[in-house]
Amino acid sequence: MTLFLALDFGGTKLAAAMVNGGSREWLGYERALSPTDANANTDLEIMRSLIYSLLQKAKPGAIGVSFGGPVDATTGTVRLSHHVPGWENIPLQDLFREEFGVPTRVDNDANVAALGEHRFGAGQGYDSLFYITVSTGVGGGWILNGKPWRGAEGMAGEIGHMVVDPNGPVCLCGKRGCVERLASGPYMAQDAREVLGKEPPGRQEKRGEVLRGLVGGDLELITGKVVSEAAAAGDDLAVSLLSRAGWALGLGIGNVANLMNPQRFVLGGGVTNAGEGFWDMVRKVARETALPEVNFDIVSAALGDDAPLWGAVALAEEVLGVKDYRHQG
Repeated sequence: MTLFLALDFGGTKLAAAMVNGGSREWLGYERALSPTDANANTDLEIMRSLIYSLLQKAKPGAIGVSFGGPVDATTGTVRLSHHVPGWENIPLQDLFREEFGVPTRVDNDANVAALGEHRFGAGQGYDSLFYITVSTGVGGGWILNGKPWRGAEGMAGEIGHMVVDPNGPVCLCGKRGCVERLASGPYMAQDAREVLGKEPPGRQEKRGEVLRGLVGGDLELITGKVVSEAAAAGDDLAVSLLSRAGWALGLGIGNVANLMNPQRFVLGGGVTNAGEGFWDMVRKVARETALPEVNFDIVSAALGDDAPLWGAVALAEEVLGVKDYRHQG
């Protein structure tokens, strides 16, 4: 029985898991938050501690790695992280292959999650799908004709930096009104803090009352998750921010549907837990944006936060020549 090690370097958290080939149950699972002042070295140290805690004395047959940023999938070299400094041109695949002495494969987290959902989740039975993660950032990964499609240089699927509002706020990429700038958790939290921080004294108890209550009045404690919780409780500011996020994402999806015509869009990431109002807006705007004759559906990821890890299992299997582990056992 081959043991597979799956790793996920996220923008704010790190996770490691191991599984026997043919099984759908983790043998072990470890996760940790990335510190706010993290860099590539601290993230690597934390990941190594998770790995050694998992493996004890066991040795995996192969390692699959999901990384939250652009990756050269042919070499497994990380180009950069948009959220953690120090990752520029790090040969992550070589590092793990040399340290553990086993075949290793590394790819961008959205590509890996798309592979996971296609193999084991909401994309089973579909030849073409676009996976979108809406979390710390917004990214996408393609499955076309049953196989991952990364583009000429591995940059396919960057829906997060599709401009949907040219007059919108500035994104970390330098452009205005990107899907990520309007729909990602940290940016929604930032916008909520800015709006509430500018409220005149006479109105402070009228707008964002639920948001303020959830953080005890300390606006610095507002996160994307808090915005989602406040929206679920009917907070006016939180509802408007999530409505805008759903609009931006729906506009992006509708345009992608017109351009590439996938059968299914699979949405994962923490922001997608924001409730039915968010989903209704995404589906409504996507349908209005796409041509009437372009058919598609939009569904929630079946694997949740574990989609990148299960995709990493699929990467590890591929590097050993295992095509589809549903037929192993």
